[in-house]
Amino acid sequence: MASLSSSSVLSPICTFFSQPKLNLYCNSSSSSSYKPTCSSSKSSIFQNGLSLLTTKSCGSSLKSKNMGNTIYARAATEKTIYDFTVKDIDDKDVPLSTFKGKVLLIVNVASRCGLTTSNYTELSRVYEKYKNQGLEILAFPCNQFGAQEPGSNPEIKQFACTRFKAEFPIFDKVDVNGPNTAPVYQFLKSSAGGFLGDLVKWNFEKFLVDKNGKVVERYPPTTSPLQIEKDIQKLLAA
Repeated sequence: MASLSSSSVLSPICTFFSQPKLNLYCNSSSSSSYKPTCSSSKSSIFQNGLSLLTTKSCGSSLKSKNMGNTIYARAATEKTIYDFTVKDIDDKDVPLSTFKGKVLLIVNVASRCGLTTSNYTELSRVYEKYKNQGLEILAFPCNQFGAQEPGSNPEIKQFACTRFKAEFPIFDKVDVNGPNTAPVYQFLKSSAGGFLGDLVKWNFEKFLVDKNGKVVERYPPTTSPLQIEKDIQKLLAA
């Protein structure tokens, strides 16, 4: 299936005071159809149905539970990712149909997690390498795990744009578990259950979506973006 044209439908993000329509990216030179914004980070046991680990355990205790690097998707629902509209980090509506024909890597991000530096660094590398081939990375800040994403949207955007030079789209802070789960995350989890069922376990869990808007893979937080690269290549070539 042909991917979307690389010409911008939305323009980049890190211009805080004069942003064009749907301005979601850090770098105005980005060639993506949708221009992103930028992103950021909670203790042990379960609270309100959420898996809460200490920051130190964020990168280690999950690894022992990791059934390989990939948690494979269950049967997909009839819906696709394109049926949803979300808010970007500047509070503008973004229909996810904007990304039709793209391969999507969707990640719940946090600024103060033990996984923050490695994930943001690798996400930026992967995005830079494949953005012109049809990849989009969609980052959703979430404060449900260790309260590790406490900042406001402008603070989250500034953190991701200045510290990590993130150029992929960053969206409004959302809940990924519990009664206020964002509809797009309800869809993602129902399409690809993990070993903890439908719960997102921690910051930087990842969902890979194909060019038809269907979830095809789900990865635990300890799977790095570079470990997903081969799967991304396969979908881009399909």
